Amino acid sequence: MSVTEKEVLDWAQDYAQKSPSEILELALEHFDNIAISFSGAEDVVLVDMAAKLNKNIRVFTLDTGRLHVETYQFLEKVREKYGVKVEVTFPEVAAVQSLVDEKGLFSFYKDDHKECCTIRKVGPLRKKLSTLDAWVTGQRKDQSPGTRLEIPVAQVDHAFSTPDNMLVKFNPIAEWTSQEVWAYIRANDVPYNELHEKGFTSIGCEPCTRAILPNQHEREGRWWWEEATQKECGLHAMNVDNK
Repeated sequence: MSVTEKEVLDWAQDYAQKSPSEILELALEHFDNIAISFSGAEDVVLVDMAAKLNKNIRVFTLDTGRLHVETYQFLEKVREKYGVKVEVTFPEVAAVQSLVDEKGLFSFYKDDHKECCTIRKVGPLRKKLSTLDAWVTGQRKDQSPGTRLEIPVAQVDHAFSTPDNMLVKFNPIAEWTSQEVWAYIRANDVPYNELHEKGFTSIGCEPCTRAILPNQHEREGRWWWEEATQKECGLHAMNVDNK
């Protein structure tokens, strides 16, 4: 179904206080060529909600080649529980090879994480999104102090739209807190990454993710050697571009 930017803006306003399930149902009703971006606790909540709506759902994930073994095990748990095909997108081999040959396996500790993330995450995401009309994410406003406070429940994704395709992005749990996410997970027996039991809150690639201490913000375990208010890898480029 073709929609206009004004319709998307209207959805963002009209559904701002709706439940995540209602926002997700809106997305799935208006778009056939839509998929849920899946990697963490927030995303699997959306997979669970979509399954309860009895909708045919597509789920995709990015395999950077640097994930924890627990993350791969988590992906399989989700595949088995919900009977969904998790569409895996990989980075371009030549781009990874060139980066590693030139700078080694841990250049992000000296430079910053953006170059590696662009190759291992953003490039594959752009390739995947070019095949979709809309996508669903588990972004929440309280995840990052500097980049996610203004996330709407629906938006035109100008960062990944093309001249031939206006990409729409839905963030059904934008208004939820981490406590609400985990209350849902416990109440509905939703699978989760075992790293959460070891103090990991926001989980990305193994070299760039670590457990956090009590009372630290949940994304302090990501790229901990860099400035705290720009904890983004480029998957949600609009968060930074809009600042």
